Amino acid sequence: MFRTVRKLRRAAGTAAVLAAVALTANACAGQDSAGSAASSSEIHIGAWLPLTGSTAAYGVPEKAGADAYFKMLNAQGGVNGRKIRWTVKDNAADPQQTVQIARELVGQDKVVAIVNANGTSQAEAAFPFVLNQSRVPILNEVGGAENWYKPPRPGLFGTQTLYEDQAAAVAAWAVQDGAKKILVVHSDPAAFVNVAKQVEPVAKKVDPSVEVDRLPVKYQTTDYTPVISKVKAAKPQAVILVLTSPEAAAFVKEAKLQGLSLPTYAYAPVAAESTIALAKDAAEGLKAVQLVKAPSDPDPAVKEFRTAMAKYEPGQDAGFLALWGWSNAKVFAQIAKTVKGPVTSQALIAAYQKASSVDPGVSPVMKFGADDHLGTRSVQRVVVKNGVWTSVGSFYTPPTRD
Repeated sequence: MFRTVRKLRRAAGTAAVLAAVALTANACAGQDSAGSAASSSEIHIGAWLPLTGSTAAYGVPEKAGADAYFKMLNAQGGVNGRKIRWTVKDNAADPQQTVQIARELVGQDKVVAIVNANGTSQAEAAFPFVLNQSRVPILNEVGGAENWYKPPRPGLFGTQTLYEDQAAAVAAWAVQDGAKKILVVHSDPAAFVNVAKQVEPVAKKVDPSVEVDRLPVKYQTTDYTPVISKVKAAKPQAVILVLTSPEAAAFVKEAKLQGLSLPTYAYAPVAAESTIALAKDAAEGLKAVQLVKAPSDPDPAVKEFRTAMAKYEPGQDAGFLALWGWSNAKVFAQIAKTVKGPVTSQALIAAYQKASSVDPGVSPVMKFGADDHLGTRSVQRVVVKNGVWTSVGSFYTPPTRD
């Protein structure tokens, strides 16, 4: 009898152990190797954005646009029945704060991905912990550099056409419009110089007879009187601006005061509502490239954006920056919908690597792959007409850069 009791106890103990193992296995089924938990009811993602400080004018509208999309999506049932929970923390554009925020989002909040965050140097500061140590993907970061994607970094996927390719796009545009002599006016920091250097080789690829010169300007200068005098002396047929929005506004205002009328092109940071607000009627006719269609565009996908902004983010400006946030949120959701089973960090990485045709409607069709982590090289041409940025044609892919 005692032997029977001992056998029953051993059997019960074994069953308890097996049950515990089964429970542990089931609990881990919703986790990837990084330990990021997946939920059957929500997809928890995070981001760092500059909501205060000098670049809050970028972060606040970007957050509003993404918030509007996620709120609309959740009201429609979410992603395969899972609601999106997007936890955003203010990094004030500071790299060290970004590292701390990354540790909070990944370590404490257990997000499965960083989505639609902002800043190149800020993201780079967080790469070692997020990408390398934690193996949590960083998706659709606003910003970036060519060395992020050549070679591609595991877990890092982008949706923003590189600044270098933006310069290539405006170079080709100016030459196609007939310019034979182009002057590139750019801020003097190295990052601006590198972008400005991309103009000449592409311009000459389109037309070998084109002449391209560069004119550096002290970063954040407010006096463009001598700059315009130098432009006049150079006698170009077109000007390309690689400047911040306030600097570009100062350039076109002073050009108008001095009676200088030239076809003027710019890369995406200039194509902002702030440029028109600062330059007023002097901005009329300014041409630029953008990452998205003009927010005033009659396209149904852009109309959906404006409607959602009015409903879910009333009082927020439905401009280019908000549309950036909206587009990035939409790209993420469309790819997340392709995940079968738990939406984990590794599942999202695998889904991005297979996402060969993602069409957010408001920005170019994104094509990713195992060896191609940058979704697009294309841009939208825009021009100021009657005081409003207006789309010109369809999305355009510039000539390749050598």
